[in-house]
Amino acid sequence: MKTYAVCPISNKRVNERVARLNGFFTVSLVILFLFTRLWFVPAFLAIDFLMRSISLSKFSPMGFLSRNILKLLSVEKSLINAGPKIFAARIGFGMSSSILIASLTGFNLLALVLGSILGVFSFMEAAFGFCVACEIYPYLYQLLYKRKQQ
Repeated sequence: MKTYAVCPISNKRVNERVARLNGFFTVSLVILFLFTRLWFVPAFLAIDFLMRSISLSKFSPMGFLSRNILKLLSVEKSLINAGPKIFAARIGFGMSSSILIASLTGFNLLALVLGSILGVFSFMEAAFGFCVACEIYPYLYQLLYKRKQQ
């Protein structure tokens, strides 16, 4: 009998509070982009998400800032599985890259719509600890991997 995980599983652990603070910073930067349409905001987000998605999170500027703020405030760690957060960072990388490309090529409405979606996803992570990527993963898994097995 085959069993499948409904969310990516990793042998690594991450601090959930850092992830939520990263979500807050992402929301803040997305709002900045939505009002200013400065291309370097999604460029920064894409680089930061890329670093977090390929296990270079210790070099991520937002991760560095979040870890140090929590350390300064003496907030206790809350370790969770890193798999969902790595997958979410990959989704964030794709979305922020798409926002950057849309913005640079003059598809401003698309950039605003994608930015709004990224902002809502990040807000849900920051405010409620709700990982939208975990809800998307089973469908993506079924679409991409189940088809290959047939």
